[in-house]
Amino acid sequence: MSVPRFAESAAVFVISVAAELAGMHPQTLRQYDRLGLVSPHRTPGRGRRYSPRDIAQLREVQRLSQEEGVNLAGIKRILELENEVHALRARLAEVEEDRRRSSRMQPKLGARRLFAAGPAGDIVSVPMGRPFSKPSGELVVWRPRS
Repeated sequence: MSVPRFAESAAVFVISVAAELAGMHPQTLRQYDRLGLVSPHRTPGRGRRYSPRDIAQLREVQRLSQEEGVNLAGIKRILELENEVHALRARLAEVEEDRRRSSRMQPKLGARRLFAAGPAGDIVSVPMGRPFSKPSGELVVWRPRS
């Protein structure tokens, strides 16, 4: 018989099972929920459902408290900062992917184009050969005589 695998964020464990998996008393999990340390998902009937990620976070709270001597307010702040770092890393990855995607859409470096006013006042592309091989960045305004 195979053991079912769950997504890390799947809220599947009732409080008694989560407490046993975390090595804690169910009342401790309720207290941590009230303090906002570990907030499980809620069923429509308001029952708590813990995910594997919640169990790992409960174990980390216990480790910080017992092994590191951090008080609950400190643990809450540590968890908030870790969540913020996680969110920022995810956002950075999105921005980097957007940048990569847009750089593929941009013309290659050196493939710049120069535009000028045509004989009818329209905008025309000017080839980047000599004497325009190195644009100076200056702006020239041309007004035709009326």
